[in-house]
This record gives sequence, C-alpha cells and structure tokens, in this order.
Amino acid sequence: MAEEKLHLRDMESGSAPAAEKRDANRPLGTYERVIQPCVAELVGTAFFVFVGCVSVIENVEVAGRLQPALTHGLAVAVLVACMAEVSGAHFNPPFTMAIYLCGGIQLKMVVPYIVSQLIGGVLGAAMSKVMTTAEHYASAQGAAFAVVQSEEQVVAAIFGEAAMTCLVTMVVLMSAVNSKSKSPMAPFMIGCTVIVNILAGADVSGTCLNPARALGPAVMTGYWKFHWVYWLGPLSGGLLATVLVRLLLGDHRLRIILK
Repeated sequence: MAEEKLHLRDMESGSAPAAEKRDANRPLGTYERVIQPCVAELVGTAFFVFVGCVSVIENVEVAGRLQPALTHGLAVAVLVACMAEVSGAHFNPPFTMAIYLCGGIQLKMVVPYIVSQLIGGVLGAAMSKVMTTAEHYASAQGAAFAVVQSEEQVVAAIFGEAAMTCLVTMVVLMSAVNSKSKSPMAPFMIGCTVIVNILAGADVSGTCLNPARALGPAVMTGYWKFHWVYWLGPLSGGLLATVLVRLLLGDHRLRIILK
C-alpha cells in the first residue's frame, strides 16, 4: 500500500518512479559497457555502408553526385543521432583513433570498435549486393567501387581522402568531444560535412573517408589493387585533425601546449 502511494505521488509530481530512479543510478553491467557499444558500431556501420553502396550502385545519371552525397550525409546524421548515447556513433576507424587520442574513449575499446566497424562494413556491402542487380553491382563507380584504376590517380586520391577526412574528423572532435564547442547539432554538422565532401571530391577518390566503407566493396567485388589508398588517406587525415585539435583548436583540457 505504501509503495502504491509512493508511485502515485511520483506520477502526480511529474517525476520518474522510484524504481526507475534506482535503475538509472545502478552501475552499468558488462553488456552495456562493452558488448552493446560494439553491437551499435557494427549495426550502425552496416546500415551506413548498405545505404551508401546502394546509392552508388543505383545512382541515376541525372542525379550525379547529389544522390550518393545526400544518402551518405543523411544516413550519418540519423545514425549518429540514434547511436551517440550507446557507443558514441563512430562508425569509422579514423574517428575512433582520433577520439581515443583526444581522451573520448578507453584504449581497451579501440580494437573492439574497429573490428566491429570493419565487420559492419562487409555486412553492409553484402546487404547491398543482395538488394541490387549483378549487372549494376559489377559496373558501379564511386566510393571505392574501382574509382582509382591507375598510378596517375593515386597521389590525388590519397591527398583528397586525407584532406576531406581531416575536415570531417575535425568537425567530429570539435562538435562532439571538445567541451568548449560541443553542440547538440553535432549529427547535423557531421552529416552536412559528409555531403559537402562527396559533392566536392567524389570523382577524384570516391570520397570514402572510411576504411570500413571501402573494405565492404573491396571484399564483394574482389578489387584490391588500390585498396590501401583508403586506409592511408583517411588514417592520415584523422591523425592530422587530432594534431590540430590537441595543439591549436581544442579547449584547455585538450590542448597539450599553449595552456
């Protein structure tokens, strides 16, 4: 009877029931601390790569770069908004590396996150292969679907992947990690940056900016010749963004010099 009265008082006052308050204050278990974030990274990366690949494979000529740009950017914004409180919504090994170097994630979670992202990338590309025709899949161009095909393209592709990954990683760090500039608009800002990057550089490198995004199509098509470009470029760009934030752009907590 006393518990019923307490529950009624909680409801009348608009506060959470006592049981819910106790649940909110309990320490997180192993599943919520370790396993669930990795599941979120795998699922989020899989769906990001899935819709991204489909947008490239089934891209209509009249849409040009706009179709994959909007698809990738909006998918990022939605997934970050959904998963941010579960795993931080990285979905990208360079993001995980940069966030770790800025103190946003524990070292013990770095490898599980990256492995989950890579598995998710392959799963997402496989899902897109099931959904699309074999003819369209074989002839797809863009976002690591055989964009770089000659040595003459390599330097421009590496530079493009590095510079554009640096930009989007800097947006991630400044909008979601740096306390001075942290913003609830982070999902929107990150998604818009992805859109801008794809509109600007899709024809140069495919604008993957993400080894997990590149790995899936490579596994599904068997095209590995210049796959290393999509590791070297994004990882270099993510590291450069980290240096900019830790040395110059970050708040007092993040900057390691010029305190």
